[in-house]
Amino acid sequence: MAFTASPGEILLLIRSGRVRTRRDLQELTGLSRSTVALRLSQLIAAGYIRAVEQRRGTAGRPAEVLSFEEADKLVLAADVGATHARFALTDAGGRMLAERTEDLLVGQAPDVVLKTVVRRFRDLLKDAGRDRAQLAGIGVGLPAPVDFRTGRPVEPPIMPGWHGVAVAKTLSDALGCPAFVDNDANLLGLGEARERYPDVDNLLFVKVGTGIGAGVILGGRPERGATGQGGDIGHIRIARPVDGARCRCGATGCLAAHASGAALARQLTERGIHARTSRDVVRLVEEGNEDAITLVRDAGRLLGEVLATAVALLNPTVVVIGGDLALTREHLLVGVRERLYERTVPVLTSSLAVVECGLGDRAGVHGARHMVIDQVFSAEAVDARLVPEPVRDA
Repeated sequence: MAFTASPGEILLLIRSGRVRTRRDLQELTGLSRSTVALRLSQLIAAGYIRAVEQRRGTAGRPAEVLSFEEADKLVLAADVGATHARFALTDAGGRMLAERTEDLLVGQAPDVVLKTVVRRFRDLLKDAGRDRAQLAGIGVGLPAPVDFRTGRPVEPPIMPGWHGVAVAKTLSDALGCPAFVDNDANLLGLGEARERYPDVDNLLFVKVGTGIGAGVILGGRPERGATGQGGDIGHIRIARPVDGARCRCGATGCLAAHASGAALARQLTERGIHARTSRDVVRLVEEGNEDAITLVRDAGRLLGEVLATAVALLNPTVVVIGGDLALTREHLLVGVRERLYERTVPVLTSSLAVVECGLGDRAGVHGARHMVIDQVFSAEAVDARLVPEPVRDA
């Protein structure tokens, strides 16, 4: 990183924890004391950081510790799935201030869903007694490919009528702050990576719910692909389709048509066992239903087949399995591990961890928060908001 005495670059170093004091900053950047003082005064005056004296046990000048000012910067986050959603209000550091969950069918008209999202966000602010003037931004995950630059869904299979809808702009206009939208699996992966595996650069998150999708985290950041459809593994064709079931994309043989929660619910219904959603499948597994257990383990094997290729291409350190079907725990994971290890060379799997999502239903809102913070407090965004001053560095 080439340092140019930019306040935004200095804030990034403080946020990352790489520097904690003025001396750390001087040593790492090579900037003079006067330039460091100037840039820090800009950041402190703008409310980005604070400098707190830490008393020492011995004589001498107290050390001054620099930290990102988190408590007064709020984020509204939503993880919207196919059939239900979680909403949260957090501060920039991740402290949960208010949250709600509810059933919500994302296949409804966009204006119906977005009005619900806006209402819930306003409810959260009211619940926490906070003002929207404190909002740093809004982050939303949708079960759809998303053009991240524009905040618009791209031909989503389970969301008819949503293609090209200006989701980010609609939310930004309604609440008066920046809004960002991404695929839900990307945010689930980002949440797990930042909160549970901060030292892992490459992580693959697989969401197995109504559909199947993956969030690819490379170098600590989501890899979205050229058109926002990176990680859309639910539409990879499996080698030996179980039946002629047609996927929602219109094709046959897709992984999602045979191994998703919706597919398993359909297969159970065909056997005379009542199941409408992926959560019904989970309930049946928890009740010990043998048909449900068998189908979940078979689904795990199909998923493991597809993941073997993904692991060979990406060589991740961790594969995290999340979504509703992950609640069946070892029933799904046994099948995934069995086929994944069988189809992948040992040099790739010897250091690979295949684990259940540790953040549970909150992974998506944590990921949404990190997305907002990454964008709103990036070096470029901060520098654009601050009036530049001439620098005369010694």
